[in-house]
Amino acid sequence: MAKVAVIMGSTSDLPVMQDAIDVLKELGVETMVDIVSAHRTPEKMYDFGKNAHLKGISVIIAGAGGAAHLPGMVASLSPLPVIGVPVKSSNSIDGWDSVLSILQMPGGVPVATVALNGAKNAGILAAQIIGSSNKEIQATIVSYKESLKDKVIKGAQEIKK
Repeated sequence: MAKVAVIMGSTSDLPVMQDAIDVLKELGVETMVDIVSAHRTPEKMYDFGKNAHLKGISVIIAGAGGAAHLPGMVASLSPLPVIGVPVKSSNSIDGWDSVLSILQMPGGVPVATVALNGAKNAGILAAQIIGSSNKEIQATIVSYKESLKDKVIKGAQEIKK
């Protein structure tokens, strides 16, 4: 069963959302990917939101551009944590419409929101959520963060040469 669902409003969001898929794969987190449009396939979105937890999913990453209703609508339906990825799309107002649509949720319907086009951080956050109760994934996160530190130290040494 998939642990993290990565959903997006359209295939045009995939180039951004691929970063979440890639980092989850790198961290060893089982992932499922789907297109679920809040505006064009509302019945599919409703079914997904109501039933994701029954299908073995632990965390939902939802990416959307423009009006960006997908993360909030799914969060209103699901008992699972939802991480929203605002996507700067072709019909976007410099991405701010997406950021604010996902960030400004009413009380009782939380959506953890990452930076504009910040799908990689969404994937890492999803893995950290799963790692809080899965020691194997947690160990992978610890190793990943060590590799980030090592990369900075190596970069610092390189510029001193």
